[in-house]
Amino acid sequence: MVASDVDGTLIDHREQVSARTKAAINALIADGVPFVLATGRPPRWIDPVVDGLGFAPLCVCGNGAVIYDSATDRVLDTRVLDTETLTWTADLAERLLPGCGLAAERVGVSAHDAATPQFVSSPEYEHAWLNPDDTQVSRAEVISAPAIKMLIRLPGTSSAIMRATLEPHLAGRADLTYSTDNGLIELSAPGVSKATGLTTIAQRLGVQHSSLIAFGDMPNDVPMLLMAGHGVAMANAHPEALAAADEVAPSNTDDGVARTLERWWA
Repeated sequence: MVASDVDGTLIDHREQVSARTKAAINALIADGVPFVLATGRPPRWIDPVVDGLGFAPLCVCGNGAVIYDSATDRVLDTRVLDTETLTWTADLAERLLPGCGLAAERVGVSAHDAATPQFVSSPEYEHAWLNPDDTQVSRAEVISAPAIKMLIRLPGTSSAIMRATLEPHLAGRADLTYSTDNGLIELSAPGVSKATGLTTIAQRLGVQHSSLIAFGDMPNDVPMLLMAGHGVAMANAHPEALAAADEVAPSNTDDGVARTLERWWA
């Protein structure tokens, strides 16, 4: 099985799957090898990647909190932070990271489940990237329903500093990671990571960890790079991802995923 992160890994600077990457993935699929996306993105942001690939894979979304079948548009499994934990974490974050904004990522039964507000944020939350799906609500409403992720944003601060400030105080009640160093950290239920999400899919498909090839570039990819039989970091990767990998591929803008896969499937 081959698993790939999306942003900074599979797609290029135009946020597109290159023709070379698409051809390399098609070659491995033709050889009967499953290909899986493993991303921090929620299911509703998977469609453009599916269009670029030309097929609909199984997906680990939300840093491992969601297993999503893009072929049938069905959420197969979720792991959430309950409201008690969200409340406790929000209080902790606001005390340790004054001025931070809070947001919650939720999920329904499908990627675009209109019955479930997918992303809600407090008035203080400043987006790290364009998010047209945002619904601004009160701080109390952000933490009023279970969430696959809590996002904490503090512009002008690095994500690494935010993690170092908050993580020692979490007491095992949530797992913390980040996928950009632009003042944004992401919290999931305890034990949830891309590695646990891939473990669930591997069990479904009867795949051993030792036969998994995983590609990534940021700290949220480290667990899956470590659990894979062969972990590949991109040349543009964060130092933590580089340290966790068995191999460093060319950058995402230089078809690093394709160039690596072509050694086995051409």
